[in-house]
Amino acid sequence: MNSPVARIGRAVDPVDEVLPLPQLATYGVQHVLAFYAGAVLIPIILSGALGLSHEQLIHLINADLFTCGIASILQAGGIGNVGVRLPLLQGVTFTAVSPMIAIGLSAGGGVPGLLQIYGSVIVAGACTYFAAPHFARLLRFFPPAVTGTVILIIGIALLPVAASDVVNGVGPHRMQDPVALKNVLYGLATLGVIVAIQRFFRGFVSTIAVLLGLVAGTLLAWACGDAHFDSVLAAPGFGYTTPFHFGLPTFNLFAILSMLIVMLITMIETTGDVYATGEIVQRRIRPDDIARAIRADGAATFLGGILNSFPYTCFAENVGLVRLTQIKSRWVVVAAGVVMLMLGSMPKAAAVVAAIPHPVLGGAALAMFAAVAVVGIQTLSRVDFNDHRNIVIVGTSLGLGMLVTAQPNLAAAFPGWAQTVFGSGITLAAITAILLNLLFNHVGRGSLSPTAAVAGRPGGLIGLDAVNAMDAEAFEQTFGGLVENTPWVLERAWAMRPFADTLALRAAFQNALITGSSEEQLQLMNSFADLGSAADAHNDYRLDPAGAEAGAAAGGRNEDGRSEVHEMAQAYRGHFGFPLIICARDSERYQRAVLEGWSRMANAAAVERAAGLIEIARIANARFNDLVADANPIQTARARAYRNA
Repeated sequence: MNSPVARIGRAVDPVDEVLPLPQLATYGVQHVLAFYAGAVLIPIILSGALGLSHEQLIHLINADLFTCGIASILQAGGIGNVGVRLPLLQGVTFTAVSPMIAIGLSAGGGVPGLLQIYGSVIVAGACTYFAAPHFARLLRFFPPAVTGTVILIIGIALLPVAASDVVNGVGPHRMQDPVALKNVLYGLATLGVIVAIQRFFRGFVSTIAVLLGLVAGTLLAWACGDAHFDSVLAAPGFGYTTPFHFGLPTFNLFAILSMLIVMLITMIETTGDVYATGEIVQRRIRPDDIARAIRADGAATFLGGILNSFPYTCFAENVGLVRLTQIKSRWVVVAAGVVMLMLGSMPKAAAVVAAIPHPVLGGAALAMFAAVAVVGIQTLSRVDFNDHRNIVIVGTSLGLGMLVTAQPNLAAAFPGWAQTVFGSGITLAAITAILLNLLFNHVGRGSLSPTAAVAGRPGGLIGLDAVNAMDAEAFEQTFGGLVENTPWVLERAWAMRPFADTLALRAAFQNALITGSSEEQLQLMNSFADLGSAADAHNDYRLDPAGAEAGAAAGGRNEDGRSEVHEMAQAYRGHFGFPLIICARDSERYQRAVLEGWSRMANAAAVERAAGLIEIARIANARFNDLVADANPIQTARARAYRNA
């Protein structure tokens, strides 16, 4: 356990911090409750499809929980080069459900079908383990446009699963049934408790909001007679999982190929989950991290085939839980793994958790799945959407992912080999994003890929390739207005070519400003007109009508006020040797700065010079945005509408 001195000094990364035992246990149980419904759902579905007995189903559930515990400890705790050592909990992947049913039924169902599934799982797990470092080298094919799309569709595609739990399987034709309304109220009550706790409580209580919501929802259902714990008494006190409980596995080539496809898709999902968790815990994800995470998937899947379980991946539900609670310690997930080992060995304890009504679980899942989608949105915020290629990649992938999510029966229209892809919105969206990224950004780069329009002018649009091919004179004519046509800034920005995207082009001007000498920066500052002067009157980035009108006391359209502003600005220039520079696009900050202009003359010259350079960067950014807006009017109109909403 960390010493108080270590914690106070923040010497320990929050991911590696070992919390006090009571907190570890509480947070661990919360993780188990968050993932439990998804964990037991797959054995239930598979058992029904293959025609297994009730006793066989109980063993599958216990084996699943037990192996989940081992897999989670392996992923979060790590052993050697196996395990990413992040707060990622492992569970059976939903991607494997349809292929496993197909494999099992092709072998005649029942135990023979189960044994053929285990044979394919063992081989696919071993292949995944050894393929991990090679897959990790392909990370350059997973830019934010791809990973953000995958993370977003993971959250969105899982929301219908939560919604189905909320209504507890009641179909649309029975929505008038009072039972359906009661189920929805249980789900909404659980969600409401979670939101209320996060709003009105702080510290430890707010971090266990999901756990408290589940307890409150279950108690409400129990009080209304809809939560029953009779099965707890009937369940045995202790049970254990033995390797190859159902017999030795059998191996079929086509079954193995199907499971290899599943594991390839799982590697993509795991990559998205690792990036999502990296965003949450603020840790940079490197190829080695992806390799260790996928090795853990492969090792857990291999072990799952031996211990009568199935393919494993990182569970998105628990990524959302980390996002909601902000508890970043990986040892919490290790504690959850220990809890799952206990549940897998104690059927009576598992029966207590199994008694939580599905609508209650669904209400909590709504919050967690939506939190995963928010992480995807955060990742996509780093994407350059001025580049039309990224719009096509993200938009098309999300569209196809939602097609399958909204119409889950669509897969039945395709051949069996294609149902693995078209049976999951996550799978289809991930594959589409990867293929489109390859097509637009890696195949035929010089001729086939369209480029982002980064400047618009009467003569037509200017693409990024054209900017990279410009000589210094053409570059100055196109972008000189950003920095008052100051030569040294333009020369240094031009020298930073080639630009990968519009964000890199914008950054070139910002970097150029920083690298200027004191004399050069002073020259740039003195190229700006004094506030309130005739030269400044039509400068939309200095004293615009909206900003001035919003602060009439600062001048505005009133000539007397403008005269006062000009008088103050001249005094400021006389005192410091450079003008008072303010970006008027932020009218509130503009008004405040002008009103404080006289008092600012008590500041040191170095402080005011730094403030002036920051304002110049703001002005250049605003002008750059307008330049790009002329080239991309639709995207810019949407962004402005969002800002003004």
